Amino acid sequence: MRFSIMIVLSLISLSAAGQQKLNSVLVNKISAMFEEDQKWRTEYNKINFGEKSDFNENIINKKLAETDSINLRLAKEITAKYGFPGYSLVGSEGSNKFWSIIQHCDEDLAFQKKALFLMDKEVKLKNASASNNAMLKDRVLVSEGKKQIYGTQVRYNAALKKSQPFPIENPDQVDSRRKSVGLSTLAEYLKLFNR
Repeated sequence: MRFSIMIVLSLISLSAAGQQKLNSVLVNKISAMFEEDQKWRTEYNKINFGEKSDFNENIINKKLAETDSINLRLAKEITAKYGFPGYSLVGSEGSNKFWSIIQHCDEDLAFQKKALFLMDKEVKLKNASASNNAMLKDRVLVSEGKKQIYGTQVRYNAALKKSQPFPIENPDQVDSRRKSVGLSTLAEYLKLFNR
């Protein structure tokens, strides 16, 4: 009897942990950061693809730099308080948005590396996206001048008129590594950039 009561109590506590209430204040903060991040990147892409924007290139570049600087400061505050915000804290959407913001903190590589370290912990707990983690890992490696692991970081080759990945460690094994973190094949991924 005592054993079965302990099992029931354990199941109740596991169920309660699974239904943990998200931090709505943090979810809203990350969403606002992400919205600004995407707003100016969308305008930047419009200009680059010859589409009409309501803003000129100088304003877009200025606003993009301002947004990245503000988001970097806020992201540092968030990680100092919470670590990398995982699914249990901000839901999958909030966690993915925060990762996207970290991807754009290129002006502070040391912070990106710290965020990657914190995200690694959450991925091991299945509390953050393994595929997003792989992309951040590649971004950090490329910024350090090293070969990437998953081939997620690409650049446009003007001579070939197509995007190609930055150098990859053991490229013949890249698709098996990509598969292990839930990414499509490298060939399929590159099609997204070379339409």
